Amino acid sequence: MDITFEPVGGPVWVAWREGTLTRAKELEALAAWVRSQNPRDQVLAAAIQAHLDAAREAATTRRRVFRTGPLMERSAGNLAAAEAHILNTAPPDYVLGQMPSLLRDVQAHLPPTDPGRREFERIAHRVGNGLDNATGTDDDVAGWLRVIDQERGKIVTAVRAASSAALRERIRLRSFRNIVMGTAIVMTLLAVGVALLGLADRSLIPLCFAPEESGTAVVVCPTAQSDRFAPSQDGNTPPPSGVPVEDIDNVVSATAKSGDLLIVELVGLAAAAIAGAATIRRIRGSSERYGLPVALAALKLPTGAMTAFLGLLLMRGQFVPGLSALDTSAQILAWALVFGYAQQLFTRLVDQQGQTVLNSVRVPDKPAG
Repeated sequence: MDITFEPVGGPVWVAWREGTLTRAKELEALAAWVRSQNPRDQVLAAAIQAHLDAAREAATTRRRVFRTGPLMERSAGNLAAAEAHILNTAPPDYVLGQMPSLLRDVQAHLPPTDPGRREFERIAHRVGNGLDNATGTDDDVAGWLRVIDQERGKIVTAVRAASSAALRERIRLRSFRNIVMGTAIVMTLLAVGVALLGLADRSLIPLCFAPEESGTAVVVCPTAQSDRFAPSQDGNTPPPSGVPVEDIDNVVSATAKSGDLLIVELVGLAAAAIAGAATIRRIRGSSERYGLPVALAALKLPTGAMTAFLGLLLMRGQFVPGLSALDTSAQILAWALVFGYAQQLFTRLVDQQGQTVLNSVRVPDKPAG
């Protein structure tokens, strides 16, 4: 009987889509072979084709380009369902040959206490595909095939439970990635809002300091500083000769520049970028397709901008004793750099949680604990 297949499809523009098309074609070939061995089961054959069509549709659709998570889950779920139907209809010798790899997947995604995993391991040992990978005689193989026929329902149920657990792990990973990205977007909007606020009204939140010495003061801002003057509020102390008497609020308003907040945030962002580059050496990466390490790195940049701004704001409010009067603009920018890098104190905890979430997505060579 001559059998022809349509092309695999693609190429497509994303790796997971290409993998879905390849796996769908592989399962389609297996389904055709199984159908040739068991032509009577037309119900599951139609269901297999429906699942494969759904997986291909998810891999080739151009809708919701920026929301591919549901499409990835749709493709993975339908491929797993098609594979389970193939195991339900395949000859016993095919299922027997797949037992080692199926055992590996079940042990990777189901905990040791799971009843389905325990039952699957018991069946695997009965058919000589346990941890010892035993070989047997022809009579042994014939007995194993009878066990496969008797326990096929339990085998398929355990395999389907393992694939569902793997999908739930990826859903948790995607959910955490979305939370990180949402937080990064909010922090970016806050940083942009602060910068626009400074451009609109330079005297509303001035990051300026006024160190005093011998009855005179100088207003120091991130990008400018005033001439020395005598604060008018100190009416009991006569000003030195030749030093004008000024209201300190007026001098601050005149010295502050509209781009001060933007400069401070840019310095903090640059420091956060350096901190992010330094953490790359500890990032192990992931084979998962959700880009969590990229999201964690993106969170650092707006966080550094905001910590630089908020840190200087706390210093201006004399929240830090002894650091309330910076002498030069260079000192202000230097502290902005320090506060921008200090975002690592906060995002480090997020990095650790992100690595924990990545580690929870188990792969066959890293069984569940």
